[in-house]
Amino acid sequence: MNLEKYKFNYSLIDNSQKPLILFLHGFMGNLDEFDEAIKLLGEDFSYLTLDLPGHGKTQVLGGDEYYKMEQTAPAIINLLDELKISQCFLIGYSMGGRLALYLTLYFPEKFIKVVLESASPGIPTDTERLARIKSDFQIASKLTRIINKKDFQTFLNNWYNQPIFGNIKNHSQYPPMLESRLENNPLELVKSLQFMGNGYQPSLWEKLEQNKLPLLLLVGKNDKKFVNINTAMSYRCEFSQLRIINKSAHNIHLENTLDFVKNIRNFLID
Repeated sequence: MNLEKYKFNYSLIDNSQKPLILFLHGFMGNLDEFDEAIKLLGEDFSYLTLDLPGHGKTQVLGGDEYYKMEQTAPAIINLLDELKISQCFLIGYSMGGRLALYLTLYFPEKFIKVVLESASPGIPTDTERLARIKSDFQIASKLTRIINKKDFQTFLNNWYNQPIFGNIKNHSQYPPMLESRLENNPLELVKSLQFMGNGYQPSLWEKLEQNKLPLLLLVGKNDKKFVNINTAMSYRCEFSQLRIINKSAHNIHLENTLDFVKNIRNFLID
Protein backbone atom coordinates (compact mmCIF):
# COMPACT_ATOMS: atom_id res chain seq x y z
CA MET A 1 0.00 0.00 0.00
CA ASN A 2 1.47 3.32 -1.12
CA LEU A 3 0.38 5.08 2.08
CA GLU A 4 2.79 2.94 4.12
CA LYS A 5 5.67 4.93 2.62
CA TYR A 6 4.40 8.17 4.19
CA LYS A 7 3.48 9.54 7.57
CA PHE A 8 1.26 12.43 6.56
CA ASN A 9 0.78 15.35 8.91
CA TYR A 10 -2.77 16.55 8.27
CA SER A 11 -5.66 18.47 9.78
CA LEU A 12 -9.30 17.48 9.27
CA ILE A 13 -12.03 19.95 10.20
CA ASP A 14 -15.38 18.19 9.97
CA ASN A 15 -18.31 20.62 9.95
CA SER A 16 -21.31 18.33 10.42
CA GLN A 17 -21.32 16.53 7.07
CA LYS A 18 -20.72 19.66 5.00
CA PRO A 19 -18.93 19.00 1.67
CA LEU A 20 -15.18 18.63 2.12
CA ILE A 21 -12.40 20.61 0.42
CA LEU A 22 -8.91 19.11 0.14
CA PHE A 23 -6.30 21.89 -0.01
CA LEU A 24 -2.80 21.32 -1.42
CA HIS A 25 -0.19 23.98 -0.65
CA GLY A 26 2.64 25.28 -2.82
CA PHE A 27 6.42 24.86 -2.64
CA MET A 28 7.72 25.85 0.81
CA GLY A 29 4.18 26.01 2.23
CA ASN A 30 2.48 23.76 4.75
CA LEU A 31 -0.97 22.75 5.96
CA ASP A 32 -1.57 26.27 7.35
CA GLU A 33 -1.26 27.81 3.86
CA PHE A 34 -4.99 28.45 3.39
CA ASP A 35 -5.96 29.33 6.98
CA GLU A 36 -7.21 32.83 6.15
CA ALA A 37 -9.31 31.55 3.24
CA ILE A 38 -10.75 28.78 5.41
CA LYS A 39 -11.76 31.33 8.05
CA LEU A 40 -13.73 33.24 5.43
CA LEU A 41 -15.30 30.10 3.95
CA GLY A 42 -16.51 29.30 7.47
CA GLU A 43 -18.77 26.37 8.30
CA ASP A 44 -20.15 25.92 4.78
CA PHE A 45 -17.50 23.26 4.14
CA SER A 46 -15.34 20.70 5.88
CA TYR A 47 -11.58 20.91 5.30
CA LEU A 48 -8.63 18.57 4.87
CA THR A 49 -5.17 20.17 4.77
CA LEU A 50 -1.84 18.36 4.83
CA ASP A 51 1.91 18.87 4.62
CA LEU A 52 3.11 17.56 1.25
CA PRO A 53 6.29 15.43 1.09
CA GLY A 54 9.36 17.53 1.86
CA HIS A 55 7.29 20.06 3.80
CA GLY A 56 6.19 20.65 7.36
CA LYS A 57 5.96 17.58 9.57
CA THR A 58 5.10 14.97 6.93
CA GLN A 59 7.65 12.14 6.82
CA VAL A 60 8.60 10.13 3.75
CA LEU A 61 9.36 6.61 4.98
CA GLY A 62 10.30 5.19 1.60
CA GLY A 63 13.15 6.14 -0.73
CA ASP A 64 13.59 9.41 -2.60
CA GLU A 65 11.25 8.21 -5.36
CA TYR A 66 8.36 8.72 -2.93
CA TYR A 67 8.79 12.48 -3.24
CA LYS A 68 7.66 12.17 -6.87
CA MET A 69 4.23 13.20 -8.06
CA GLU A 70 3.54 9.73 -9.43
CA GLN A 71 3.97 8.25 -5.92
CA THR A 72 2.53 11.12 -3.89
CA ALA A 73 -0.77 11.29 -5.80
CA PRO A 74 -1.90 7.69 -5.11
CA ALA A 75 -0.76 8.08 -1.49
CA ILE A 76 -3.15 11.03 -1.13
CA ILE A 77 -5.93 8.93 -2.66
CA ASN A 78 -5.14 6.20 -0.12
CA LEU A 79 -5.31 8.79 2.67
CA LEU A 80 -8.76 9.88 1.46
CA ASP A 81 -9.86 6.23 1.49
CA GLU A 82 -8.44 5.72 4.98
CA LEU A 83 -10.39 8.77 6.18
CA LYS A 84 -13.51 7.37 4.47
CA ILE A 85 -13.77 10.35 2.12
CA SER A 86 -15.39 8.99 -1.03
CA GLN A 87 -15.44 12.31 -2.91
CA CYS A 88 -14.44 15.90 -2.24
CA PHE A 89 -13.64 19.25 -3.77
CA LEU A 90 -9.96 19.85 -4.58
CA ILE A 91 -7.98 23.11 -4.46
CA GLY A 92 -4.27 23.33 -5.22
CA TYR A 93 -1.84 26.25 -5.33
CA SER A 94 1.27 26.38 -7.56
CA MET A 95 3.16 23.11 -6.87
CA GLY A 96 0.02 21.86 -5.12
CA GLY A 97 -1.93 22.92 -8.19
CA ARG A 98 0.27 20.81 -10.44
CA LEU A 99 -0.30 17.88 -8.11
CA ALA A 100 -4.04 18.64 -8.02
CA LEU A 101 -4.17 18.55 -11.82
CA TYR A 102 -2.41 15.18 -11.81
CA LEU A 103 -4.98 13.88 -9.30
CA THR A 104 -7.79 15.29 -11.44
CA LEU A 105 -6.61 13.53 -14.58
CA TYR A 106 -5.64 10.18 -13.03
CA PHE A 107 -8.22 9.86 -10.22
CA PRO A 108 -11.27 11.83 -11.46
CA GLU A 109 -13.72 9.61 -9.59
CA LYS A 110 -12.53 11.05 -6.25
CA PHE A 111 -13.29 14.70 -7.00
CA ILE A 112 -16.41 16.77 -7.67
CA LYS A 113 -14.94 20.09 -8.78
CA VAL A 114 -11.34 21.33 -8.90
CA VAL A 115 -9.75 24.75 -8.42
CA LEU A 116 -6.20 25.35 -9.65
CA GLU A 117 -4.52 28.53 -8.38
CA SER A 118 -1.46 29.67 -10.34
CA ALA A 119 -0.84 26.15 -11.61
CA SER A 120 0.50 24.58 -14.78
CA PRO A 121 0.44 21.18 -16.51
CA GLY A 122 4.24 21.00 -16.36
CA ILE A 123 6.74 21.71 -19.11
CA PRO A 124 5.89 20.39 -22.60
CA THR A 125 9.30 19.90 -24.28
CA ASP A 126 12.45 18.02 -23.30
CA THR A 127 14.62 21.07 -24.02
CA GLU A 128 12.60 23.34 -21.72
CA ARG A 129 12.42 20.62 -19.08
CA LEU A 130 16.20 20.16 -19.09
CA ALA A 131 16.71 23.91 -18.71
CA ARG A 132 14.32 23.94 -15.73
CA ILE A 133 16.10 20.98 -14.12
CA LYS A 134 19.41 22.87 -14.37
CA SER A 135 17.79 25.95 -12.85
CA ASP A 136 16.26 23.91 -10.02
CA PHE A 137 19.64 22.30 -9.37
CA GLN A 138 21.11 25.76 -8.73
CA ILE A 139 18.26 26.55 -6.31
CA ALA A 140 18.75 23.20 -4.59
CA SER A 141 22.47 23.96 -4.19
CA LYS A 142 21.63 27.19 -2.40
CA LEU A 143 19.22 25.36 -0.09
CA THR A 144 21.84 22.76 0.84
CA ARG A 145 24.21 25.55 1.94
CA ILE A 146 21.75 27.00 4.46
CA ILE A 147 23.10 26.48 7.97
CA ASN A 148 20.94 28.80 10.09
CA LYS A 149 17.65 30.71 10.18
CA LYS A 150 19.27 33.92 8.94
CA ASP A 151 20.57 32.14 5.81
CA PHE A 152 17.13 30.66 5.22
CA GLN A 153 15.45 34.04 5.59
CA THR A 154 17.86 35.56 3.07
CA PHE A 155 17.06 32.74 0.63
CA LEU A 156 13.30 33.29 1.06
CA ASN A 157 13.54 37.04 0.57
CA ASN A 158 15.48 36.46 -2.65
CA TRP A 159 12.95 33.82 -3.73
CA TYR A 160 10.05 36.26 -3.39
CA ASN A 161 11.88 38.82 -5.53
CA GLN A 162 10.88 36.74 -8.57
CA PRO A 163 8.61 38.63 -11.01
CA ILE A 164 5.75 36.11 -10.67
CA PHE A 165 5.29 37.15 -7.03
CA GLY A 166 4.70 40.80 -7.89
CA ASN A 167 4.71 43.04 -4.79
CA ILE A 168 4.04 40.29 -2.27
CA LYS A 169 6.91 41.45 -0.04
CA ASN A 170 4.99 44.68 0.62
CA HIS A 171 1.85 42.84 1.74
CA SER A 172 0.90 42.94 5.42
CA GLN A 173 0.72 39.13 5.50
CA TYR A 174 4.23 38.65 4.10
CA PRO A 175 6.02 38.58 7.51
CA PRO A 176 3.78 35.84 9.00
CA MET A 177 4.02 33.88 5.75
CA LEU A 178 7.81 34.13 5.94
CA GLU A 179 7.78 32.82 9.52
CA SER A 180 5.67 29.86 8.40
CA ARG A 181 8.08 29.10 5.52
CA LEU A 182 11.01 29.13 7.96
CA GLU A 183 9.54 26.12 9.76
CA ASN A 184 10.48 23.90 6.81
CA ASN A 185 13.68 21.85 6.61
CA PRO A 186 15.81 23.14 3.68
CA LEU A 187 17.20 19.65 2.95
CA GLU A 188 13.68 18.25 2.70
CA LEU A 189 12.73 21.10 0.38
CA VAL A 190 15.65 20.06 -1.84
CA LYS A 191 14.10 16.61 -2.26
CA SER A 192 10.73 18.11 -3.12
CA LEU A 193 12.37 20.37 -5.69
CA GLN A 194 14.42 17.54 -7.19
CA PHE A 195 11.61 15.00 -7.43
CA MET A 196 8.40 17.02 -7.78
CA GLY A 197 9.78 20.17 -9.37
CA ASN A 198 8.37 21.46 -12.64
CA GLY A 199 11.24 19.99 -14.62
CA TYR A 200 10.82 16.49 -13.16
CA GLN A 201 7.07 16.02 -13.18
CA PRO A 202 5.42 14.35 -16.19
CA SER A 203 3.97 16.87 -18.64
CA LEU A 204 0.17 16.84 -18.52
CA TRP A 205 -0.44 19.09 -21.51
CA GLU A 206 -1.48 16.24 -23.80
CA LYS A 207 -3.93 14.86 -21.23
CA LEU A 208 -5.79 18.14 -20.64
CA GLU A 209 -8.36 17.35 -23.33
CA GLN A 210 -9.33 14.20 -21.41
CA ASN A 211 -10.52 16.17 -18.40
CA LYS A 212 -14.24 15.85 -17.69
CA LEU A 213 -14.39 17.55 -14.27
CA PRO A 214 -15.50 21.16 -13.74
CA LEU A 215 -12.24 23.08 -13.44
CA LEU A 216 -11.68 26.65 -12.24
CA LEU A 217 -8.37 28.24 -13.21
CA LEU A 218 -7.39 31.19 -11.01
CA VAL A 219 -4.47 33.46 -11.90
CA GLY A 220 -3.34 36.84 -10.63
CA LYS A 221 -3.50 39.72 -13.10
CA ASN A 222 0.07 40.71 -12.23
CA ASP A 223 1.44 37.22 -12.89
CA LYS A 224 1.79 37.51 -16.67
CA LYS A 225 3.62 34.19 -17.06
CA PHE A 226 0.79 32.20 -15.52
CA VAL A 227 -1.92 34.24 -17.19
CA ASN A 228 -0.46 33.02 -20.49
CA ILE A 229 -0.11 29.42 -19.28
CA ASN A 230 -3.65 29.26 -17.94
CA THR A 231 -5.12 30.91 -21.02
CA ALA A 232 -3.56 28.10 -23.07
CA MET A 233 -4.88 25.54 -20.56
CA SER A 234 -8.41 26.92 -20.81
CA TYR A 235 -8.39 26.44 -24.60
CA ARG A 236 -7.55 22.76 -24.15
CA CYS A 237 -10.00 22.02 -21.31
CA GLU A 238 -13.62 21.92 -22.42
CA PHE A 239 -14.93 21.97 -18.85
CA SER A 240 -12.69 24.75 -17.53
CA GLN A 241 -13.26 28.41 -16.78
CA LEU A 242 -10.54 31.01 -16.32
CA ARG A 243 -10.70 33.86 -13.81
CA ILE A 244 -8.01 36.56 -13.70
CA ILE A 245 -7.89 38.11 -10.23
CA ASN A 246 -7.07 41.79 -9.74
CA LYS A 247 -4.64 43.10 -7.12
CA SER A 248 -2.61 39.90 -7.05
CA ALA A 249 0.22 38.02 -8.68
CA HIS A 250 1.15 34.36 -8.10
CA ASN A 251 -0.09 33.99 -4.51
CA ILE A 252 -3.73 35.04 -4.88
CA HIS A 253 -4.98 33.51 -1.63
CA LEU A 254 -2.61 35.75 0.34
CA GLU A 255 -2.69 38.95 -1.72
CA ASN A 256 -6.44 39.03 -2.44
CA THR A 257 -8.06 36.58 -0.05
CA LEU A 258 -11.55 38.08 -0.43
CA ASP A 259 -11.71 37.62 -4.21
CA PHE A 260 -10.06 34.21 -3.92
CA VAL A 261 -12.76 33.04 -1.52
CA LYS A 262 -15.59 34.67 -3.50
CA ASN A 263 -14.55 32.84 -6.67
CA ILE A 264 -14.18 29.53 -4.84
CA ARG A 265 -17.56 29.84 -3.15
CA ASN A 266 -19.36 30.79 -6.38
CA PHE A 267 -17.74 27.92 -8.27
CA LEU A 268 -18.17 25.17 -5.68
CA ILE A 269 -21.72 26.00 -4.63
CA ASP A 270 -23.08 26.83 -8.11
